[in-house]
Amino acid sequence: MNVKKKMTPEEYAAYVKNVTPVHSVPLNMVKAFFTGGFICAAAQAFLYILTENGVEREAAASWTTLFLIVTAVLLTGLNLFSKIVSFGGAGALVPITGFANSVAAPAIEYKKEGQVFGIGCKIFTIAGPVILYGTFTSWVLGILYCLFQWTNIYWA
Repeated sequence: MNVKKKMTPEEYAAYVKNVTPVHSVPLNMVKAFFTGGFICAAAQAFLYILTENGVEREAAASWTTLFLIVTAVLLTGLNLFSKIVSFGGAGALVPITGFANSVAAPAIEYKKEGQVFGIGCKIFTIAGPVILYGTFTSWVLGILYCLFQWTNIYWA
């Protein structure tokens, strides 16, 4: 016969303290700072290389953004981005790399369900709302811009 022993509140508190992971907020902040800084420095180096080789600044900025997105998606596919995030936390998730990871990760997770119902459907779980609301907002702002142009209302 298996008899369960009731825990006292003190025993339960000791148990919870024992199994709860301990995190150092200052250390996590430093790791996030250096991880995000490394990502931004790599992007800045890429931008510098492009501009020094004759690419216009605006085009170089677009290529740099694309470089960050493709790199994040490749690292997600190779299961390395999650390791970077577990080390650097928000330092890796806040830049555009975090968005690229959040779009690619569900598609990779559900690839076993097939091209259409797995990858095709799940890739839009995060990107879909962003694309929808971004497109809708730009449409509304475009309409407002046209209305202001027709009525000769300008703002500085």
